[in-house]
Amino acid sequence: MSQDMAEKSASPAVRRPDPFPRLMDWFENLVPVETGWRVSEHHSIKVEELMRDGMFVVRAEMPGVDPDKDIDVTVADGVLTIRGERREEHEEGRRSEFFYGSFVRSLTLPAGIEDTAVKAEYKDGILEVRVPMPEPQTAPTQVPIVRAEKEDTA
Repeated sequence: MSQDMAEKSASPAVRRPDPFPRLMDWFENLVPVETGWRVSEHHSIKVEELMRDGMFVVRAEMPGVDPDKDIDVTVADGVLTIRGERREEHEEGRRSEFFYGSFVRSLTLPAGIEDTAVKAEYKDGILEVRVPMPEPQTAPTQVPIVRAEKEDTA
């Protein structure tokens, strides 16, 4: 195996963007809200993922919520889940395109992260979850192949 291949295989798994949340957002915007028919009782929140200072960072748009009462962030089996609820303020005779009710978003985290090291902070309507990236593993270990003996079929 070449040195380049060894270095590439030692890095954390590359994650592909999940197209499903974007498809759900598109569908929810396509179907008029006035019909009352939704794909699910939850709506999606918009997120961005980036790398900053050795951290995997997830930023979620969540304006109008109280992080102490309305947001729950959990990590289990390498999956980050953000749940919350935006409560509706009733004002008669007004148009609203805001999303009210519960929302949930789950994202697969990079392999090898430590669940207890995940930190979250809410500021100016943005929830930012920071996940320290694990140290890259050393070069792969070569595994010897043992040739099996043929069995006598006589």
